[in-house]
Amino acid sequence: MHSKQTTRLSKFLSLHLRHRPEAIGLKLQAGGWVSVDELLAACAAKGVPISRDELQEIVARNDKQRFAFDEAGTRIRAQQGHSVAVDLQLRPATPPAVLYHGTAPAALPAIRRDGLQKMSRHHVHLSPDVETARRVGARRGQPHILTVDAAAMHAAGAVFYESGNGVWLVDAVPPQYLGGL
Repeated sequence: MHSKQTTRLSKFLSLHLRHRPEAIGLKLQAGGWVSVDELLAACAAKGVPISRDELQEIVARNDKQRFAFDEAGTRIRAQQGHSVAVDLQLRPATPPAVLYHGTAPAALPAIRRDGLQKMSRHHVHLSPDVETARRVGARRGQPHILTVDAAAMHAAGAVFYESGNGVWLVDAVPPQYLGGL
């Protein structure tokens, strides 16, 4: 499959597994899961046919590992980033001492004032390393990388979760825990 087609299909899947499952007739199950057969049928009915092999390639090749199959390979979900109500059934975890967040420079005044907010998502997404944060932040131009004192936040009672692709999730990051502003 060509990279342009892979990207197009990945974006289509992200839209419908994270934000608008109902637009193609899907209902997310507990944990955000949906049957692979139902997903493939819904995509085809919407005029975006995807074969099982193509779906496996999209999941395997996605640079951010946005999607995951269950152990049996019969269900799929987006790892995080949902704007629809869903409980991903993640367990609280102890984060590394420092995490990172890539953002656009234009967002810095609001971040200085309010910290990192989840906005329309369920959590703030944090990266385990600078390079990942840089890739994430580069979606909107030249990224600015922030450090997050995750150890201090955790000690103060913040609850962190690690998704299946290594992205760290938290409800918010107050400005006093941010560096690189």
